Amino acid sequence: MKHLLVLSVLIVFLFSCNNSKNKAYSAFDEARASNNHPGKQLMENNCYACHSPSASQKNRVGPPMIAIKKHYINSQTTKAEFIKNMQSWTKNPNTEDAKMFGAVKRFGVMPKLSFPEETIVQIADYMYDFDIDQPDWFDAHFNEQQGKQRPQSMRKRNVQSMRKSIQNTSTDTLNYAERGLKYALATKAVLGKNLMGTIQKKGTLDAVAFCNIKAYPLTDSMSVAQNATIKRVSDKPRNQNNQANKKELAYIKAFKNDIENNIEPKPIVDLTDSKVQVYLPISTNTMCLQCHGKPNSDIQNPVLLKLNNLYPQDKAIGYQINEVRGIWNITFDK
Repeated sequence: MKHLLVLSVLIVFLFSCNNSKNKAYSAFDEARASNNHPGKQLMENNCYACHSPSASQKNRVGPPMIAIKKHYINSQTTKAEFIKNMQSWTKNPNTEDAKMFGAVKRFGVMPKLSFPEETIVQIADYMYDFDIDQPDWFDAHFNEQQGKQRPQSMRKRNVQSMRKSIQNTSTDTLNYAERGLKYALATKAVLGKNLMGTIQKKGTLDAVAFCNIKAYPLTDSMSVAQNATIKRVSDKPRNQNNQANKKELAYIKAFKNDIENNIEPKPIVDLTDSKVQVYLPISTNTMCLQCHGKPNSDIQNPVLLKLNNLYPQDKAIGYQINEVRGIWNITFDK
């Protein structure tokens, strides 16, 4: 009888271990599927400049994507409804249709952005099916706003932990396009956070001075931090040091053709014996037009005078929404 009892305990123990391993494996598979979903990269590329999960609660310029998900999805919301809502809001952001009144009060209505329809579908599909990275401060903030506690399940925490483990893997494990994109997004996030913060706190006029003084040092600092050469170039540069060369002009034209044909642009990768160059488009949104749109229409006269004073040879004006204003040129060792 004693041996039978020991055998039973051993079987239960082994079953529990196997069951635990299966749950962990399932969580790891879900984390891998999340990282491989095309909507994840599109969200990071198109949304994180304003909605980054790494932004502090005090200095953020928009709500994190997890907040958007929580406000738009409840137990009755279908994926089709969520995708439709995301498409409607992106095409026509306005106060009347807003579901995040606190965010609108603090940050204002987001600018109208033009994205290929499939891009919004992929981003919304990803947001609906997978856990979204969230800031460390978010749970406490959200619970305070809701007035009750909503503890995370252990499995959700496991998925997020494993997903971050995959994301934080050395860039050596990423392919060249992903690695270049990661460097560009990190730099874009730093520039975007500082620029948007300046616009919100001091206005567009001071943001022009910020770009003139701080944009190059911030980009150079990110180059050092990423151990890469990070440049922004254009066929219509504001600063003549950003004039694109012949090859870069050809890539700018290729990206413009993609946008005009409603195709989501993909990174272009060039290889030499020891170096990798990755090129990615820089596209305009409504916020960009405050300094890069049509004079005396999108660009107010005081801002235009400031631009003319700082950049006598400025060509970076006259843009509309969702046009290629230039490209990222990211160079790093193989």
